[in-house]
This record gives sequence, structure tokens and C-alpha cells, in this order.
Amino acid sequence: MTSESGTSAGLSEPPVLVTGSAGHVGANLVRRLLDDGIRVRVLLRHEDNNEALAGLEVERAFADIRDLDATRRALEGCQGVYHVAAKISTIEGNHAHRREVFECNVLGTRNVLQAAREAEAGRVVVTGSFSAVGYDLDDPSAPSDETMQFYPMERTMPYERSKTLVEHECWRAAAMGQDVIVATCCAVIGSADFFPSRLGRTLCDYTNGKLRAYVDGGFEFVAARDIVQGHLLCMRHGRPGEKYIFSSEYKTISEILDLYEEVSGIPRPRRRMPIPVMLAFSEVASFYLSRFHPGFNQRFTPGAIRLLKKCRHANIDKAKRELGYQPTSIRAAVHEAYAFHYQRNAISNPRAKRPYVDAVSQPETVNPGQGIQVSTEGA
Repeated sequence: MTSESGTSAGLSEPPVLVTGSAGHVGANLVRRLLDDGIRVRVLLRHEDNNEALAGLEVERAFADIRDLDATRRALEGCQGVYHVAAKISTIEGNHAHRREVFECNVLGTRNVLQAAREAEAGRVVVTGSFSAVGYDLDDPSAPSDETMQFYPMERTMPYERSKTLVEHECWRAAAMGQDVIVATCCAVIGSADFFPSRLGRTLCDYTNGKLRAYVDGGFEFVAARDIVQGHLLCMRHGRPGEKYIFSSEYKTISEILDLYEEVSGIPRPRRRMPIPVMLAFSEVASFYLSRFHPGFNQRFTPGAIRLLKKCRHANIDKAKRELGYQPTSIRAAVHEAYAFHYQRNAISNPRAKRPYVDAVSQPETVNPGQGIQVSTEGA
């Protein structure tokens, strides 16, 4: 393990461990923890892109969470764990891909929980996924809460199934007396998106003129700052053995494209592909690409289209009531994301607008009742 010198590493309090710290949620979480004066140890892999941690005053531990012994060593002396690391994917993939998703997400979570338990590291906040939350089978667009069970009797993505099993590992650990909480995350938009994420890449492709058509539908989106706040609230005030859903707003894809047009000045594509047509096309394309070009970034996969078709909404009353969670707006998050990618020169279109500096400094708060908007398209 190595450590960078600085204020954070010099604090006398034991560090908190953050896995997945180079990813979108993890990078935002680490920055917030450092801003709050908390000593941070990040768990990294040498082979990954760790640009998100460059220049930050953090302790660095290198390990693969699939390696229990290495994970144990990384956790030594820590107090508090944010387990954010996951293999995120919306494709079915080949056998090797599906195995990687299972081992990283399920076995990796088991190892982190076991290592934290043995090290007496205290509370573990695990990042969950809204895709692992159940829904009303007769009305998928009805708001889902934490009590609704994942429905396994339909076709689901390996990632969805793996995140359900991640929760099983958490409840298994909780049954043994471990202090573990699941912070359920929706689709994230915001800054510090170094990889970038699927939404960040789509924003860049849109602005650079690579997005010629779209398929409508809807989903719950969460601002990066909001899901980070959700993790902190879970660590400070959450009840052991519980999960909490964190979202900012429900948006249709058409509404997201309106925001992309607003921030970039680039007209949105007018061609909307019918969901049945796009789903049939994506089935063929994803089957071919997953087997013969597994490294190709697929945008509209069958799994992603099926999720959008359900137009799922989230009920975040539990997080508001028990934790005091107050979401901000997706509009502000899109402005932050655009400014981040623009400043990194990921926007190459000379017609793209410069970002509004003030739009990323004062996040808007969603008034009660504005967080849920029912779409009549794609339902």
C-alpha cells in the first residue's frame, strides 16, 4: 500500500475505505469525503484507468476484490467502508463476460464484507442498483420502493441478476450481525466522470454529432452529488440491514435530449425509432458484437431498451423520511456533466456552446412533488 502525503493522509483518525474509487460514483464520493476532511484510502487495480484519483491526497491500496487475502490487507486499519466497485454492463455478453460480472459483483462483495467483518472495520455501505429493485408486474411504471422484490421470471441482464445477488450477500452478512446498508443508485449524471460512464459518453457523442436517432422511454436519474449524499447519509444515519433508494428525478429520454440541446446548443435528433423496431435490431447487433467484437461499446442494447420501455419510477420516501435526503435537479447535473467533459476536451464540435460556469456552482433543489413525472410515451 502506498500513500500520498497531504492533509488527508496526515489525520490521526483511521481512514475510510472506498472501493471503485476511480469510477463515476466513487470519484465523486472520494472528493466529497476529502472536502469534509475525512481521511480516505482508495482500493485500486494497477490495470485500471485510475486518472480520477490523480493529485488527490488519498492513501492507495492495490488489490482485486476477487482476491480475499489482498482485500484483507487493503482493509487493515480502516474504519468504515464504502463498497462502490462493480462491473457495470447492459449486455448479455459471452460466457467469460457473464462470469466476470458474477465474480466482480457477487464474490467481490462477499470478500469485501468478510474482510470488513474480520477487520472490525465498522459499517459497510454497499452501492446497490435500482435495476435490482422489484416493480408492479401489472404496472411497471408505478413507483417502486425498497419492499418490492426483484422479479426473476422474465429475461434480465446478467448485471441485474448480479446486483440482486449482491443484496443477498448483504442480507446474509446482516444476519450474522454485520452492520451493512445498501444505497440504491439510479442512472448517474454529473461531473468527475473520467471513464466516462454510458450517460457521459452519450452526452459527448450527442454533442459531437454522433447520435442520429434515439429510442424513447424513461428511467430514474440521480445527480452525482445526490447519490454521494445518499451514501454519506447511510453511513451516518442509516439503519443496519436496510436499503434506501436514491434518485433525483424521473426523465424520459426525450426530456434528457432536451437538456442536452440546452447545454450544448446542438439540435437534438428528430428521428425517434419505435421501440419494437429498435429492440429487434439491437438483439441482432448485440448478439453479433458480444461474440465477435466484445470490446465494442454498445449504446442501445436489448437490456437497456427493455428497461427504458418499462418507464420505471422510484419512491424515495424512505430515504427522505429516515435520512433527511433532499434531491437536487437533473438539469443542474447535466450542466455539471457537460462542463466537465467540455473542460477535458471530450467535446470536439466547434459549434458546441461553452458551459455556463454558474450553472455548476449552485445546484437546484427539486420542490416536493416535482420529482415524479409520468411519461405517456414508451409505456
